[in-house]
Formats: sequence, structure tokens, C-alpha cells
Amino acid sequence: MIEIRTAGPDDAGALGEVHAAGWEAAYAPFFAAEFAAREVRDRRTRWHARVGRDLLLLASLDGRPLALSWAGPSTTRAGEAEVYGFYGHPDGWGSGIATALMTRTLDLLRADGHPRVHLWTLRDTPRSRRFYEKSGFALTGETRPHDFGDGRPLVQVAYAREC
Repeated sequence: MIEIRTAGPDDAGALGEVHAAGWEAAYAPFFAAEFAAREVRDRRTRWHARVGRDLLLLASLDGRPLALSWAGPSTTRAGEAEVYGFYGHPDGWGSGIATALMTRTLDLLRADGHPRVHLWTLRDTPRSRRFYEKSGFALTGETRPHDFGDGRPLVQVAYAREC
């Protein structure tokens, strides 16, 4: 059974585990092992400061937290929403939990008055790109470099859709 709820202060550890595991599986191969390991550790603890800000949802499958979404008003596009982060633990991949979480996220953004939503993802992550496209997002044609902190920017691509 899939349960989706607003994350609270007691969920920071679970959010960190989901983020760390999803980031490691999708992004760690782009970095030197030492840098990637440090980034995974950092992702386990950064959610304590984010709980209570914007829309932060945690999705569980049979009681196990396996996906998170973090969204709110766009930082660059007036009137639009932005998905700041969307991560799934690899143990939940293919279970339908991410699709259910994206649907709930979009419903809540629409109910909050946002007609459109956009997000950024790495260009070279085909799994995440397929998921966003399956979820109704389309490439906007925009790209930007993103430096995770190792001085080697990676290319991100933008996706958007109606809420």
C-alpha cells in the first residue's frame, strides 16, 4: 500500500535516506568516489533544515519510506511552481510509488494556484528523464551548467508541464 503525506520534523532521517540512496544510484557515477561518498553523507542530514518549508512530501510503500518530492513557487518563473527535488530510493523503482507521488505533488501545486510547473534534471540521467516524460513533462530546450561542488559542472535540462 502506498501512503503519501506531508513530511514533518520526525521524517528528516527518512528523507535523508531516500535522498542519499536515490542520489547515489543516479548521480554518484559522474563523480570521483571520494567526492560522491561525501555528497551521499551530506544528503542524509540536510533535510532537518528543510522540513516545514514549501511542499515536502514523503511516500511510503508498505510502511517503508521510498520517495520524496520537494516543490514550491518557482525561483525563476513568476506564477509557476518548481519541483526542487524528486528522489526515489532504488528499492522502490518500478513499484509505482514515484508515479503516485508525482501525481499528488502536481495536484497540490495546482490546488495552490500554480498553473504550470517546471524542474531541472541532469541531461545524462536517462532513467529520470524517462520518468518525467512519462509524467507528462516536456523538454523546454533550456540547459544550464550545475556544479555540485567539485568544480566540474554537469549539464542540466529543463522540463515543464501544466499542473
